[in-house]
Amino acid sequence: MARGGGVPRRTSRGQRRQFHIRQTVCGVVAEPLWHGLPSPLPEPKSAMDLDQIKDAVVAFVVAHQAYAPLIVGILAFCESLAFLSLLVPATVLLVAIGVLIGATGLEFWPIWLGATVGAFLGDTISYFLGRYFQNGALTVWPLSKNPGMIERGRAFFGKWGAWGVFIGRFFGPLRAVVPLIAGVFAMPVFLFQMANASSAMVWAFAMLAPGAGLLQALK
Repeated sequence: MARGGGVPRRTSRGQRRQFHIRQTVCGVVAEPLWHGLPSPLPEPKSAMDLDQIKDAVVAFVVAHQAYAPLIVGILAFCESLAFLSLLVPATVLLVAIGVLIGATGLEFWPIWLGATVGAFLGDTISYFLGRYFQNGALTVWPLSKNPGMIERGRAFFGKWGAWGVFIGRFFGPLRAVVPLIAGVFAMPVFLFQMANASSAMVWAFAMLAPGAGLLQALK
């Protein structure tokens, strides 16, 4: 150990190894620097970020345009299912595909239908999971890690009822829990599905139409 609490220096085969202290968001770390030599260790590979995922999905849709409604339906399903909604960045991907519709001339309505069906099925499964498992459905990860979100969802549904199912779809944190809570509270199936179907159609249009330029075309 060097005097005064400094960083130790070692030599190996005539090359001096120095440590450069730098501040990072995780604290102070030591980074080895070699004079005139490449780093002896490879740089760690970073995890695929959101932009890379978006580019990969968009590229796949461009290469397989016939599957665009199915892909959008799967994304909308993931965005609407209680547990996957917190894990899959589907909103960003749906908006990106909406832009792709306007840029490549993909047919809007089949893709809109795919998004509507996917969103409808996601909320339907969430509802019946809540209805069957009751409060136990709210203790499953990742919902168990977000107790505040669950409480806000309870309060929102308690105040607005069926309108809460409709409105909640347009707000990310609520979209993940309101259908589940509606099932826990045994909301009548017909009333839930009316709110579910109507909100799915409006939400799918809102996700895809701006990028597709459809709103300007309707003016």
